[in-house]
Parts: sequence; structure tokens; C-alpha cells
Amino acid sequence: MSRMSLFNSPLLLGFDQFERTLDRIGKTADSYPPYNIEQLSENRLRITLAVAGFRREELEIALEDNQLTVHGRQKEQPERVYLHRGIAARQFQRSFVLADGLEVSGASLANGLLEIDVLRPVVEPKVRSIPIRGGAGAEARIAVGGNGTKE
Repeated sequence: MSRMSLFNSPLLLGFDQFERTLDRIGKTADSYPPYNIEQLSENRLRITLAVAGFRREELEIALEDNQLTVHGRQKEQPERVYLHRGIAARQFQRSFVLADGLEVSGASLANGLLEIDVLRPVVEPKVRSIPIRGGAGAEARIAVGGNGTKE
């Protein structure tokens, strides 16, 4: 059985990359660490991840093309003996696909929360006039003067 594409309309040219991105997003089902996405203003977003127990040097944020990835890897501490371990100390990778034009402006870690600020720059609409060239033989046209005579 073949899969029906959402973007197979001839009116949606060039959206095949967008469809692949949606497929990639749908395959990530891990829910750790939990996160929030907050709209701070019309052009500012903040992604907040709960990373309790992680130090700054145990976290890595990377942006490749439009994919923002956060890695966390805690070092093992064999000198500690736990009677109960309820705080997760596992490594993780959380990815977010950013729309074209979004920019990561910075990140901070405080009180077990990693905050990543994202900006959406204001884009001025571009209007461009496209010249229309003549078809075959357009240069061979005969110019006619104001009195109807050939020039």
C-alpha cells in the first residue's frame, strides 16, 4: 500500500524538503527531558528544558542547518552509593526543527532549567517585477510610424 503525500499538489512546488522534515519529527517519540516552548513576544520564542542535575559542561547545543539539537551526558560518579536513585542521570538528545529565518540568540542554565532563546527577524516583503521577453522572431517586428507608414 503506497503512502499518500500531503504535498503532491502541483500548487505546492518545492515542499518535498518540508515533508521529509515532518517525517523526521514524527519518528522522535522520546519524552526526556521535558520541555516548554514559550512565546515571549511576536518575534521571540524560548525553549526551556528541565535538565536537573546537569552541569553546563555536560550539555551541548548545536545548530546544523535548521535542526537545533541539545545533548546531555553526565559523568559517572562511582564514588557515590545510592540507596534510591529517582533523579534521572541518563544521557539524552532532544532535537527541534526550526523554520527558515529563525535564529538562536543565546542559551542560559539556571536552577536546573536550560533556556534557549530563538528570534524571528522581521522580514520585509520582497516584491520584484519580472520582465517579459519576446518570443521567437520578436526582434524582427516592423515599427510603424504615427502616420501609418513603415519606418
